[in-house]
Amino acid sequence: MKATETAAVQQPKERNIVIVGLGLIGGSLAKAIAAKTRHRVTGIDKNADVIQQALDCGAIYKEADDKDLENADILILCCYPQDCIDFIKQKGSFLRGAVVTDTCGIKSAICPQLTELSREFGFSFVGGHPMAGTERNGFSASDPNLFQGASYLLVPCGAPDSAVHMVEELAFDIGAARTITTTPEHHDEMIAFTSQVPHALACAYVLSPLCPQHPGYSAGSYRDVSRVARMNETLWSELFLENQTPLTRELDILIGNLTQIRNLISENNPEELRALLRQGRERKERLGE
Repeated sequence: MKATETAAVQQPKERNIVIVGLGLIGGSLAKAIAAKTRHRVTGIDKNADVIQQALDCGAIYKEADDKDLENADILILCCYPQDCIDFIKQKGSFLRGAVVTDTCGIKSAICPQLTELSREFGFSFVGGHPMAGTERNGFSASDPNLFQGASYLLVPCGAPDSAVHMVEELAFDIGAARTITTTPEHHDEMIAFTSQVPHALACAYVLSPLCPQHPGYSAGSYRDVSRVARMNETLWSELFLENQTPLTRELDILIGNLTQIRNLISENNPEELRALLRQGRERKERLGE
């Protein structure tokens, strides 16, 4: 199934929104919704200090309790994939009639389970993934403008159109430039290429024994390639392993291309090396980004 793009839609009415997990993405969502909409935001986080920080800066109205879950129009899961599933198993009975969405970087591993739980508990589930982030983590790194101009991926999972539109409206409210509707499978193969391979590459790159000596010798190229090596290894290990098949396929392609470049250098083959580098340059120029 090809991804489809949807134009911006009308401003929604005021809603009760509960955000579970106030790290970089959850905290940024809370700040963006509080700053840019009339929605009422409450939050849940395991860390009491994070809850207090969110209250102090006005990102959330209050710490959410079971009553807030019962009254939620939208619940946004901003946790590790398995934590999202565990939370719904524990609290799903409070969510009848709500729209539940997530922000996870993988979909095939969680969408079937959350869709099944939606049928069990009587809520609608729409997979979501804002294409925004930084190499920093935690609520202290959150930013209400993080999603400005970003794409927001939607995975309907059989939810009613009204539920999908509600998540779509929220995406535009927080500054997203477009939404793209796709399937769990296509989402995961594209994210393997656009996000997970760069993180794996950055890690492999900085593990060179020369990396500690880079100051004074490095500029933009080093910064661009190495930036996302500052990843949360617990989260990214889970994302890598949950997306094993698409990611290993893309890594094999990358390794093959690197091996081809390495061999042409080793063989002192300037003509074929130039042709291969030209092929990469021309593809990048055609894409324009």
